[in-house]
Amino acid sequence: MLAVADRKLHEGQGQLFEADKAPTAAPRPSGGAAVVTANRSELLWTVLADAYDRLGFDALEDEAFKALVLARIIEPVSKLDTIRVIDELGIVGPHLSTIKRSLARCVGRDYRALVAGACWAHVSAGGAKPVAMVLYDLTTLYFEVENEDKLRKVGMSKERRVDPQITVGLLVDPSGFPLDVHVFEGNKAETTTLIPVITAFQARHQVSDLVVVADAGMLSAANLNALEDAGFSFIVAARQSKAPAELEDHFEAHGNYLADDATFEVTRPMGAGKDRRERRVVWHYSAARARRDQQTLNKQIERAENIAAGKAPIGKHRFVKLADSGRDVDWVLVERVRAAAGFKGYVANLDPTTMAGPAVVAAYRDLWQVEQSFRMAKSDLKARPIFHRTRDAIEAHLTIVFTALALARHLQTLTGISIKKLVQTLRPLRTVTITIAGQQITAPTQPGPEAQAILDALPGH
Repeated sequence: MLAVADRKLHEGQGQLFEADKAPTAAPRPSGGAAVVTANRSELLWTVLADAYDRLGFDALEDEAFKALVLARIIEPVSKLDTIRVIDELGIVGPHLSTIKRSLARCVGRDYRALVAGACWAHVSAGGAKPVAMVLYDLTTLYFEVENEDKLRKVGMSKERRVDPQITVGLLVDPSGFPLDVHVFEGNKAETTTLIPVITAFQARHQVSDLVVVADAGMLSAANLNALEDAGFSFIVAARQSKAPAELEDHFEAHGNYLADDATFEVTRPMGAGKDRRERRVVWHYSAARARRDQQTLNKQIERAENIAAGKAPIGKHRFVKLADSGRDVDWVLVERVRAAAGFKGYVANLDPTTMAGPAVVAAYRDLWQVEQSFRMAKSDLKARPIFHRTRDAIEAHLTIVFTALALARHLQTLTGISIKKLVQTLRPLRTVTITIAGQQITAPTQPGPEAQAILDALPGH
């Protein structure tokens, strides 16, 4: 029995010691094992590349520039970091030296003019009459630098900053599709940018029958005369404060009743001396706008009263005036502003038989499309050229942004979703290439309902 017990004990110890041994290394895969040799966001890249070609931008014949545009839509970063983005997508991209040469070609060969030509061809494709209306607006892009140069100047900032900046003018069609972009010095006055942009557009595309829509910042007698003398029509926002005086005759003849969405027309002399011309002004009244204006006005009055009573810090305020007793609320100005609540005016040189008052109002409302395009450029495409110093580098960067904006707008129109949502939906769908025994098998990720809806909306997918 002792012999049997001894044998059992040693058997158990043997099993215990075996369990403590390091595990045997797994065998190396044989020649027939499956190996992933490629993993890429091919679907997203193809969708963007197809749209790029469809808009005619492939005529540039510059694959590095194309890669920079597509990558900016996917993840807007520096040109150096773009290499990382493209690599993470699994796409074979350009080297840094190739990117630098492409940026030089972009300026040297005036890619922007070629892109603008393709954009114009796109909006006038299919034999249809080219767009008869263009919308223009400005924005500013600042630089976190101490010193100004010939381009980057301290000026009137849209973002209330005191940094050197550049001024960017954008021309779009009524749907917000970009047609041209211009760069000006940061201290350039808004009113002096409109004529160079429109005349350059006219010369490039040989178009004359054009209606230009712009905000009140472009409103000057000289601007309007120059546009008219060049053969253009225009719709420009008027100063709201002029509404009560200009509509006084109308109210005397028809009473003070204001119907919602009503339009009123008057004429106004603009300019001095030989430049003086009579201008058509269309005034529009909105009850909803009147409520908003009154709410804003009441808040401003409350602050003005607090300043006048010494209950709020002394500061510049439109409704506070200096009086013998100190500061007082300017009630005359308050009532003048209150009388203008709900009104918005538009100066136009179009004959009423060509475009009636309500149509003038509707045309101006499309100006929000320019603002949306600017927001897309600034947020989704990171338009601010923070990594560039020279004018050529800044111009090349904004040409890439301009091209990417056209591409983004085109895809948004086709799919009905934002370009950000499109990228978020398609980017995770990877195409994997597996090699087994020397044979390659490609397996794409099947698109879900959201991705399939995008593909169904695009030509060729």
